Amino acid sequence: MAILVTGGAGYIGSHTALFLREKGEEVIILDNLQKGHAKAVLDATFYKGDLSNESILDEIFTKHTIDSVVHFAANSLVGESVEKPLEYYENNVLGSYTLVKKMVEHGVKKIVFSSTAATYGEPKSIPILEDDPTVPTNPYGETKLAIEKMLKWSDQAYGLKSVCLRYFNAAGADPSGRLGEDHEPETHLIPIVLQVALGKRDSIKIFGDDYPTGDGSCVRDYIHVMDLAEAHYLALKKLETTKESGIYNLGNGKGFSVKEVIEVCRKITKKDIPAVIVPRRPGDPAVLIASSNKAQQQLGWFPRYADLEEIITHAWNWHQTNPNGYSEEK
Repeated sequence: MAILVTGGAGYIGSHTALFLREKGEEVIILDNLQKGHAKAVLDATFYKGDLSNESILDEIFTKHTIDSVVHFAANSLVGESVEKPLEYYENNVLGSYTLVKKMVEHGVKKIVFSSTAATYGEPKSIPILEDDPTVPTNPYGETKLAIEKMLKWSDQAYGLKSVCLRYFNAAGADPSGRLGEDHEPETHLIPIVLQVALGKRDSIKIFGDDYPTGDGSCVRDYIHVMDLAEAHYLALKKLETTKESGIYNLGNGKGFSVKEVIEVCRKITKKDIPAVIVPRRPGDPAVLIASSNKAQQQLGWFPRYADLEEIITHAWNWHQTNPNGYSEEK
């Protein structure tokens, strides 16, 4: 029995695929390499293709005995989604529709879906709970929420069981240094700060220092990518044992400000990382912190790498060894 990992050449997908292999699972990866990297595929059967390609899905489900799916494949840039909403609906929603349709046709009954905290929009209270209102403020969040709802109705109609994982800011890298974070363009805070440390950027921009937080900069919940990988594995095990669908937040349960992240990066890298205060970005909430109590109680999941210094150390180790990411040159 095998697990199909869509988007398994991407940042979180590749770390999860590696975690699954180390647990003895057979892994099949489908990725179009639009954002992912072939070098991030380790010890797994790989298919290059789009989710919207029904024939490649038929081939995978026919050639391999797929027991379950872990679904990462998606466009995920918030700003880009506002500029290109139709592209996001086509890629994220239509692609997921095609995947779910083929799962139903081939009798595959379990899926773990990579959702997002963006489904909540502007939080009404902190920490954020799974039953808080879901009012996304961008097309990216809307498409993820639409997929969650499609999975809910597919459970009712076809018995397709799903776990939707809404996670917050993924960070860090495989502790052994085999995998790391490489986006083009890079939009995540920690790798951008580390690019400054590597001399790839002149400075890091802090978007606003007048928020109602301890130091005036935004506070976010950072979760180690290997903790996310383990959560997907535990979600699969839950589906096997309970055959019950569910939605779970994944986060550290505590927040770190932008200035705190920069300061820890300075400490770890021993580099003078220049920071520049610039105006706020529209729509940036002051604080986003998850409650992961439900995941802890029902999945048995607890962050193993909750310390910010450890998260950044793992990221820095990979970036030092791979200053150009997975590419030879950039």
